Amino acid sequence: MKKIATWTILALATSLAGCTGAAYSNTSLESVHQPVVRNNIYQFDVAVSNGELAPSEQGRLQGWLDAMGVRYGDRIAIEDPSVYGAGSAQATVRSMVGRRGLLLSDDVPVTTGAVPQGYMRVVVTRATASVPGCPNWDSKSAINITNSTSSNYGCATNSNLAAMVADPNDLIKGASSNRTDPSAATRAIKTYREKPQTGAGDLKSSATSKEDSQ
Repeated sequence: MKKIATWTILALATSLAGCTGAAYSNTSLESVHQPVVRNNIYQFDVAVSNGELAPSEQGRLQGWLDAMGVRYGDRIAIEDPSVYGAGSAQATVRSMVGRRGLLLSDDVPVTTGAVPQGYMRVVVTRATASVPGCPNWDSKSAINITNSTSSNYGCATNSNLAAMVADPNDLIKGASSNRTDPSAATRAIKTYREKPQTGAGDLKSSATSKEDSQ
């Protein structure tokens, strides 16, 4: 297994975050402390025989996915260099990923090295987000002649956002969906309206003895 680290930076005032004196003169309400998204790329090669993925190779791949702790937010893709494409092997991998509640991505990132002949590469891209330089209580002078914001301004909000977002890549580009199913859009409202209110039922009566009241 190989690991490649690539960086994708949320381009919103991050250029200021690296400047030592940026926090001293920030007179706007936009924080200089912005989330930075890091994408780690992991790759795993499995042998394909006659377009199929042998049970032994499925076991290897299953063990790797377990060890990786593949979860929501991870993007999984297949790099298949074969001429006609190993459709059956890809379907097997798709089924294994689907049992984990995930879908295969059509976007295959650049990996290191060529895929060996007779092999297929499974690529997992995992994103993490953090706000570097936070907390920052020391870079602000006690004299504030420019009426600038605190040097720590925005650290709590953006750090919490980076920690809570399920897919950090959504901080760069929001999730898009081509689904226009109105029933899915109104499901939450329908559930809220049809759910019985708490306390709507009759009160339950229970017999008590003299000993219970003492």
